[in-house]
Amino acid sequence: MIEHLPDLVAMQAFGARIAARLRAGDVVALSGGLGAGKTTLSRAILAALGHAGDVPSPTFTIIEVYDAPAMRLPVIHADFYRLDDPAEAAELGLDDYREGAALLAEWPDRAGGFAQEAGCLSITLEIHGEGRWAIVEGGADWLGRMP
Repeated sequence: MIEHLPDLVAMQAFGARIAARLRAGDVVALSGGLGAGKTTLSRAILAALGHAGDVPSPTFTIIEVYDAPAMRLPVIHADFYRLDDPAEAAELGLDDYREGAALLAEWPDRAGGFAQEAGCLSITLEIHGEGRWAIVEGGADWLGRMP
């Protein structure tokens, strides 16, 4: 599926549709070049799930945790850009963070990827003029609930 996101309003609406279908254990794997909109889409998903505060890019912290009660479900927002080896994701304790939470993963390939997981929604963002194209592929668990 390909989604045209011409502006921030469209990106926020797309994020809200994803959030409405997101479950604990899911991964939203966000790929695309620098400035493609991965963090912007993550912010839209988190806002739609109930987060009202700032959402810093986790580029330097690598992992940010967003918990209930403000959130509909716990979410881990991770940016794996700085990882040199996928084994570093395990060293960070990623599996422990993911227990009972959804994962928003920027630069997923640097953590070994998640596309093999049934609960993975892979989104590749490409810059298109002022807007973006989102190329969306869902794992088996996303069949029937694609955004």
